[in-house]
Amino acid sequence: MLNRFLPVLLLSALGLGACTETPAPKAEAPAPIVQNNQLRFAAGHPQLNLLHVTAALPAKAMTVELPAKLVWNEERTQRIYPAFAGRVMAIKADVGQKVQPGTPLALLASPDFGQAQSETAKAEADARLTHKALQRQRELFEAGIVARKELEQTETDAERAQAEVARAQARTRLYGSGSGVNQQLALSASIGGVVVERNLNPGQEVRPDLAGPGVPALFVVTDPSSLWIQIDARESEVGIVHPGTAFELSIPSLPGQTFQGKVIATSDFIDPLTRTIKIRGVVANADRRLKAEMLATAKFERTFESGVVVPAVAVLLRGTRHSVFVQTRPGEFERRAVELDYEGPREVVIAKGLQAGEQVVVENALLLARLLRLAEEEARAPDNAAAAATKSVAPGAAADTGAAQK
Repeated sequence: MLNRFLPVLLLSALGLGACTETPAPKAEAPAPIVQNNQLRFAAGHPQLNLLHVTAALPAKAMTVELPAKLVWNEERTQRIYPAFAGRVMAIKADVGQKVQPGTPLALLASPDFGQAQSETAKAEADARLTHKALQRQRELFEAGIVARKELEQTETDAERAQAEVARAQARTRLYGSGSGVNQQLALSASIGGVVVERNLNPGQEVRPDLAGPGVPALFVVTDPSSLWIQIDARESEVGIVHPGTAFELSIPSLPGQTFQGKVIATSDFIDPLTRTIKIRGVVANADRRLKAEMLATAKFERTFESGVVVPAVAVLLRGTRHSVFVQTRPGEFERRAVELDYEGPREVVIAKGLQAGEQVVVENALLLARLLRLAEEEARAPDNAAAAATKSVAPGAAADTGAAQK
């Protein structure tokens, strides 16, 4: 029985062996030829499909985009802090309300302000008393009863009392009522505008020593028809961003809309943390579409008299040197050192090392850099091995020499 089925089993085993036969491996693409700073690929090499090139264009004019943020125009903004300690008794204005100069925003019960009012009342009473004393002294002097020296002393005392009255009245008048003692301190607006912030509640205790940087004001009143814009400029933009320069403003939250602005001030130092220069601009906001703290992009026009422009992804940085890969002919690429005139987030202007019309690699340039580096390491490997062998042989050779001398 086994002999009958033996041929069938042999044929089945041969069929399975034919089905599971390993396919022949595909031929690997030849490695590129490396010579100096050049790489040469064979025609049809698969890696050529990964390398995209574009022509360098003459640099004439380009748009420089800088990050910016809208803030209140501080020349039209008042931040109100308490001049005396007290408790909030009433709130007279809220966010979004239009106010005029002198409009009360809140009313505080302030014993400290009452003390100032009391000092004013005392100064007025002392002034009245010294005025009466001066009248008596003049009458006695005319009657020959007192000397001129006493009259002059009384006149001096009266002048001092009057000066103290003026000082005390000016102080209380600056913060509220100039007469009477009611301990009521009114927080008022000194400019016309809109209340954009309110940071107090009824019954809240406020103190003047809590005011300062980092502490929110009780009220912020501003004219939102004009806003400042804070721009962070790179060191390379120092020459184009100066007072009077016009720019175009775009807001991500307002697509399709642009606004015109003007630079009004530039800082004289570079921020040590961000390595940027702080620029201040102003933009009109009559329709109040723009809001403070909006993020924006300020666009400036910059003109170049020479150089070429390429995409920023084409430029590689190694240490402190910049380079690009130039396609000298189909399948051949050369690494070229270049000097930059302007470095932007999207485009770069090259001053030296590249001519207009030359083809530069803009995609997968790092692949070429890696292949070139590996080739350089392989070229140095034999030299390093020879040097190591020389060091290992040198001691034995010295020993043989010594033995021969013996």
